Amino acid sequence: MNAQTLVIIAGFVLLAAVIGSLIFLRGYSGRFTFDTKNGTRPRASEGEGNTSGLAYKGRFTLLAAGVGAMFAALIAKLWSMQMVRSDYYSDLAVQNRTRVVTTAAPRGRILDRNGVELVRNRPSLAVTAYSDLVDDTVLVRHLSNVLGLPYAAVRRNIRDNTEGAQAQHTIATDVRRSTVAYIQEHAGEFEGVYVVDRTEREYPFGTLACHVLGYTGTVTAEQLEAQEAAEQTEGSITYESGDVVGQAGVEAQYESLLQGVRGEQTVTVDAGGNVTGQVGEVPARAGTDIKLTLDVDIQRACEEGLEYAIGISKQFGYPEARNGACVCIDCTNGDVLGLASAPSFDPSVFIGGISNDAWSQLNSEESGNPLLNRVIYGQYMSASTIKPLSALAGLEYGIYSGTRTTNCTGYWTGDGEAYGKYCWLHSGHGTMTLEDGIVYSCDPVFYDIGHDFYYSKDNPEGLQEMFRRWGLGSTTGIDLPSEQEGRVPDAEWKEAYFSDYSDQDRAWNPGDMSNIVIGQGDLLVTPIQMVCAYMGLANGGKEYTPHVFLSALSRDGAGEDAYRYNETGSKERLTAEVEKEHLDLVHNGLKRMIYEESASLAAHFNSLPVTVAGKSGTGEKAGEDPYGWFITYAPYEDPKYIVAAVLEQGGFGGSSAVYAVRTVLGQIFDAPDTLSPSGEDHTR
Repeated sequence: MNAQTLVIIAGFVLLAAVIGSLIFLRGYSGRFTFDTKNGTRPRASEGEGNTSGLAYKGRFTLLAAGVGAMFAALIAKLWSMQMVRSDYYSDLAVQNRTRVVTTAAPRGRILDRNGVELVRNRPSLAVTAYSDLVDDTVLVRHLSNVLGLPYAAVRRNIRDNTEGAQAQHTIATDVRRSTVAYIQEHAGEFEGVYVVDRTEREYPFGTLACHVLGYTGTVTAEQLEAQEAAEQTEGSITYESGDVVGQAGVEAQYESLLQGVRGEQTVTVDAGGNVTGQVGEVPARAGTDIKLTLDVDIQRACEEGLEYAIGISKQFGYPEARNGACVCIDCTNGDVLGLASAPSFDPSVFIGGISNDAWSQLNSEESGNPLLNRVIYGQYMSASTIKPLSALAGLEYGIYSGTRTTNCTGYWTGDGEAYGKYCWLHSGHGTMTLEDGIVYSCDPVFYDIGHDFYYSKDNPEGLQEMFRRWGLGSTTGIDLPSEQEGRVPDAEWKEAYFSDYSDQDRAWNPGDMSNIVIGQGDLLVTPIQMVCAYMGLANGGKEYTPHVFLSALSRDGAGEDAYRYNETGSKERLTAEVEKEHLDLVHNGLKRMIYEESASLAAHFNSLPVTVAGKSGTGEKAGEDPYGWFITYAPYEDPKYIVAAVLEQGGFGGSSAVYAVRTVLGQIFDAPDTLSPSGEDHTR
């Protein structure tokens, strides 16, 4: 019953009440009295003054005025409803019998820098129905038999309102074409069942670049709650329950570009809310395609090189080697050309929802936590790869000059006999300059630097300042979620971190300095941080912000770049100010390390058409096999590429991680490494 009908009924009720009142008043006017003693002959009442007759007359006048006012109000309301606001009430009536439901939009594709598809959409057929179909038990059971799904599962999917009460509810996705053909050929048996075209994510290269690309999934309750709490801005995406969104990697980072614009369907409904038909549709708009900085060939080389290095480590006595990272960056602009983390995962397992068992496996220690992107999330001891920065600190603060020497006997006692430390080469290196210390990774040279910093009156934390100057201890700003910041420890940090320890144990001591100066102790870095530091070394101190986004393509299908990364100018992360002569010493030491430290190591790089500079490193962690590092930049004379790798429990960096790096350089310069691995332990 609508508002107009209620007003009309109220008017009739009011009119009846007024007529009844008039009849009553008319039957007893009050102007005459009756003589009961002399029959029924009326006689005049007392004069017209303040008599009861006059009072009744006044009341009648007031009642008539009130009734007139009520009728005037009713007439005005009817006029408003019929003439002035008829469109408004017509719209309400339409809304009562129609609903607007949304339809999903295809996500944008993800391409490599050359336009090769890394993620695309493939057509998929889905079987859907409106929620009232659940009452037809015979049809539901027949449908479950045809789809090969349990009856209870089909009922549950039909009743599932995550896609909206009036929307078509998805019963099954990726339905075989033979099944769809059967349903369509027997349409009379499947009244109310629909076959609709959908799109699903497809990964043509399988697991390739999985940690960069990420994966998609149904929007979570936490994300919807966060959306309600956040202030919505113009153009921001509003999600509904059941929407598929990016949950990791580029899929999450560039969700606003990849997510399309939902379509709308206007459907008619009956009094019970059941859909009875469709009266209009606005088609969905696909999301924006984006290009990444990745080169699919270099990306493949990073992953294959990492796998190859892990295999070699296992072959030469490190059975726990299975996790690691490898990354290649263009040091002239920060473009990430390849980024690999092991173990990898298959993003396609998330399509249509992931099982609890699969999710647990992807997040378990036993399987190596495959979802972790170790390039940006893994925090490791830097090992000897930090020594070029330690050398720069010693030079700048006058702690260790380029002409000073250290006599390495294999055992250093600079902090006293009770606190002696071995060099990695127990037989000793002999007399070492600072440059020699970089080439042969001589630990006592750097122990001297750490010792002298500790006892320095002017710059006791000059070493930590130098590390921070090159970006350690802070995120790089790479456009991927969950980057870690690492740690540059100092006296203040140690006192706060070990707050439950005694004052003596919390105090910063010479041993702390001799640890961090060679990349051990409480120092933590991520592979992407070390790549950026070596980018700065190669560029004379300048580091660009590493990034994986290159450009977004036009939505209109023209294929032209809508906008590019840094289209308004170069995006620099930092510039570390250092003396050129100090950098020259470090550069020369890094080149010599590749070609002079070991003949067998040099043999792997001699076959390249360019000169390479780099540093190996081997980190120690109690109860585990060594962690191997290797970082290079090339060409040495005009650096273009930085390539780094780290292997957890893979052994010495010069005999494990080096093979991942060499594989990538071989791809870049079209010069594969043809030498067989020797298994020889090279410098740390």
